[in-house]
Amino acid sequence: MKVPARLRPLYEDGLIDEVLYQLMSGKEATVYVVRSGDDIRCAKVYKEAAQRSFKQAAKYQEGRREKNSRRARAMEKGSKYGRKQVEESWQNAEVDALYRVARAGVRVPQPYGCFDGVLLMELVTDGEGEVAPRLGDVDMSAQQALEDHALMMHYIQLMLCAGLVHGDLSEFNVLVDEYGPVIIDLPQAVDAAANNNAQEMFTRDVNKITSYYALFAPQLKQTRYAKELWALYEEGELHPETVLTGLFEEDLKAADVDAVLMEIKAAMAEESARLERIREAEEPD
Repeated sequence: MKVPARLRPLYEDGLIDEVLYQLMSGKEATVYVVRSGDDIRCAKVYKEAAQRSFKQAAKYQEGRREKNSRRARAMEKGSKYGRKQVEESWQNAEVDALYRVARAGVRVPQPYGCFDGVLLMELVTDGEGEVAPRLGDVDMSAQQALEDHALMMHYIQLMLCAGLVHGDLSEFNVLVDEYGPVIIDLPQAVDAAANNNAQEMFTRDVNKITSYYALFAPQLKQTRYAKELWALYEEGELHPETVLTGLFEEDLKAADVDAVLMEIKAAMAEESARLERIREAEEPD
């Protein structure tokens, strides 16, 4: 097919030799299947901010650190240069996240770099060399659902141990090849410790994945992996080798209101006494 305008710089630089076909167009990018030498890869062309339909982008970008102070100031001001830097930051975030979670042991497509707003990466295929289907297009037995769900919970665990939350995980952002699930689409991945919305996003990710597998293995509806994982993470007790149970017991112990009020009154009395000592010290003899 004709080389799209956004892919022409990569074509001219020899990074891709041929554009075979458009694979899909989503809320944040259009993906093409391309040939690079003897390899078949995919090129993810990020849409400009005005064209993206990804909602609440600022919510996902909270907590991302910009080391370059000039870029950080420009991004805050929203100047033309700043908007350009915001776009580059959004695009590079996926590359950084892919490398980071891959090092943690999560199966994701191998990235080859981001060039002019285009992410060049591995094309995930099935056992016959065709493009791997999305999880949402795959039927499976109850046993297979239980096995793949356990693997996905482990991947989510590894991501959280690496300090990342996917932020938009569902059956539409997971591919299934001959070896099992492969997680894709990470430009919105958030810092688990720095983003105030991380727990909400994490819970949604886990529940969406669990709900899909529960279509084939209904017993998964009774599990509480999101609460178990996040509680372990908050307590500093979550590690890659931690064995999950899917069980979580809420702390239903009622708050001791009287004790809390006594602590508040004691603190107020202590502050009052401190101020009195200051006044006495300032009074002339």
